[in-house]
Amino acid sequence: MITHHLPLLFVLPILCLSSALPPSPGISRNLLSTSDENTRILHRTKRGWMWNSFFLLEEWTGTGKQYVGKLHSDMDKEDGTVKYVLSGDGAGTIFEIDENSGDIHATRRLDREEKSSYTLSAKAVNKTSGQDLEKASEFIIKIHDINDNEPKFSKDTYLASVPEMSNVGAFVIQVTATDADDEAYGNSAKLVYSILQGQPYFSVEPETGVIRTALPNMIRENKEHYQVVIQAKDMAGQMGGLSGTTTVNITLLDVNNSPPRFPHSSYHLSTFESAEIGSSIGRIKANDADVGENADMWYTILDGDGQDAFSIVTDVTTQEGVITVKKPLDYESKRTYMLRVEVTNTHLDKRFDYLGPFRDSATVRITVTDVDEPPAFNRNHYIFEVDEDTPAGSPIGTVTARDPDAANHLVRYTIDRHTDLERLFNIDAINGTITTLQGLDREVSKWHNVSILATEISTSLQTRVPVYIKVRDVNDNAPEFAMFYETIVCENVKAGQLIQTISAVDTDEPLVGHKFVFSLSTVNPNFTIFDNEDNTARIVTRRGGFNRREMSAYLLPVVISDNDYPIQSSTSTLTVRVCSCDSRGNVRSCSTDAQFLSAGLSTGALVAILLCIMILLMIVVLFAALRRQRKKEPLIISKEDVRDNVVSYNDEGGGEEDTQAFDIGTLRNPEVIDTNKMRRDIIPEMLFPFRRMSPIKDNTDVRDFINGRLQENDSDPTAPPYDSLATYAYEGSGSLAESLSSLESAATEGDQEFDYLSHWGPQFKKLADMYIGKDTERET
Repeated sequence: MITHHLPLLFVLPILCLSSALPPSPGISRNLLSTSDENTRILHRTKRGWMWNSFFLLEEWTGTGKQYVGKLHSDMDKEDGTVKYVLSGDGAGTIFEIDENSGDIHATRRLDREEKSSYTLSAKAVNKTSGQDLEKASEFIIKIHDINDNEPKFSKDTYLASVPEMSNVGAFVIQVTATDADDEAYGNSAKLVYSILQGQPYFSVEPETGVIRTALPNMIRENKEHYQVVIQAKDMAGQMGGLSGTTTVNITLLDVNNSPPRFPHSSYHLSTFESAEIGSSIGRIKANDADVGENADMWYTILDGDGQDAFSIVTDVTTQEGVITVKKPLDYESKRTYMLRVEVTNTHLDKRFDYLGPFRDSATVRITVTDVDEPPAFNRNHYIFEVDEDTPAGSPIGTVTARDPDAANHLVRYTIDRHTDLERLFNIDAINGTITTLQGLDREVSKWHNVSILATEISTSLQTRVPVYIKVRDVNDNAPEFAMFYETIVCENVKAGQLIQTISAVDTDEPLVGHKFVFSLSTVNPNFTIFDNEDNTARIVTRRGGFNRREMSAYLLPVVISDNDYPIQSSTSTLTVRVCSCDSRGNVRSCSTDAQFLSAGLSTGALVAILLCIMILLMIVVLFAALRRQRKKEPLIISKEDVRDNVVSYNDEGGGEEDTQAFDIGTLRNPEVIDTNKMRRDIIPEMLFPFRRMSPIKDNTDVRDFINGRLQENDSDPTAPPYDSLATYAYEGSGSLAESLSSLESAATEGDQEFDYLSHWGPQFKKLADMYIGKDTERET
């Protein structure tokens, strides 16, 4: 930093001659006299002041205030009557003026990067009158730049990439730095780029910051990542300039410049002869230093004696060659195979063909290992045919299996009984001949599917084969009616009238189709049959005038024969009912149903009527039962509930001189009531049994209890809003006679003994005489 200030320029009043500019405020004019009216005389104008720019260095490090410049007006006679006033940007805070001398000072250090210039206005004022001597005029204070800001890059770290094997000077990335100093003043903001780290692989252009490759044929497989440090220095790179740095991480991108190579010239694999088709027996892999799609490889079999038995596919994930089984292997037939396998890149770059060839080959030797195999049938499945009704024990066919191993062990045959639950077949365990155990019926099942097991005796290895047995048809079933026929004939029918067309079915299955022949077993005077030659026949009347009262139904035996060998025939009986018909031939009644039909009611209607009658009877019986069970509601539902009821009775009770019939039974144990508080106007849900206590002589406890209950009921907010008889449910304690109330006397049945009254003392003598005397009289 500069520690001394340069002399600042300030402008004193200047005389300006100008004929073109109009007068300005604060400018006095002296007009010269003219000798000729028509002659224009030049004027001389005197300006009060004119302002240029002031200049101030930023970041001033001196002590005290920094001097900026001086203002002075020619109106100032230096007699102390003129005051200078400053206004505008920073006036009074950043800049201050001596109102008497016009000296301007900066009160603090200024930063050009924060604000490069300040626009202010100054004027001269008469201290006494306050009148402006000089109109306000603007001037600018410019801040001169110093090199106090280092260059800064837009990023602290850059990421860049360039293909490997690139030529010298290949573009990588451009980095850019900025300097906050003034570019127009000196070299404070003139930057120069240089490389601090990353040589000799990369270089940077000093003026632009463009990074380029500096070495030819850089190989990614040798080194993939580089860290380059770039410096930007101001002052055009001269001594004393400020600098900033950034890091550029450069990655070499892969190109296909490395051909695939097998690490070994030959490989040896082995597999069991039982390997399934499509199963993998091993993997081989070539190495490729490239990555991504440049390392994609494709494996093929060029030649070899195992070309038909094996194939190779490429695992796109691991880039391995997977050798799989192409056809079944047999150790006993061939034990070793030889393959020549080739690998190639799938994405080639013509620029690097000179580094090739981009393919390689290797030999693969495959050994087949022996496996103890189960027996093998000479067919995948067997189909046999047998006539139905073949006698039991008849042969159907033979299955054959052998041990494919060199040992050629014996084989035993069995039938899987899960597939022959009815045990229809048997097999010879030695030669594999299948026979019937019982007769077969094609009409029950046309096909039988069983499984035959061949078991190697020495190792218990098994093989299963399906056997399909077809049952051939034999003409062993006679034809019969295709359906049940309801045949009727009208009483007024004429001779030769068709009354029924019949057809037949046969469960047998002839080769050329069914051909049925219809006939009557005997000559019938009433009906005859005509064969239609299409497996149907017509039943026709031979006479007219049938009478259902004489004969309500006729049985007509029909003989049906087929044309297969041997010929099968059956006799089916056709029932012909005689019915009454109208003139159009519509049936009106038949046989015994006529009575119901004439009344217009069918059997279903009669059943419905009977059901309705039974339902009505059940409803009446139920209603009557409910009426009998209904009870008459008593006047008082419970003897405990006496609210809003006036009960009159003539029993005075059992107490002495008790003429008011006060029911002392309403006083019960207060402890029971305390645990079951409820509204007095609600019928209690249950009645608690109680035990009457004998009263004591002074009855103080009863009086205290009644008073307490009375006070409790008077203050009870849940009490009903109408008068009610409150039951206190307490009689007191100490009475040997317990309760004497007569309210419950009606609950007892039969005669009672009152001898115990004579033992109660003189207080109850009169009462004892009354009741004991009554008992005596009753007995008399």
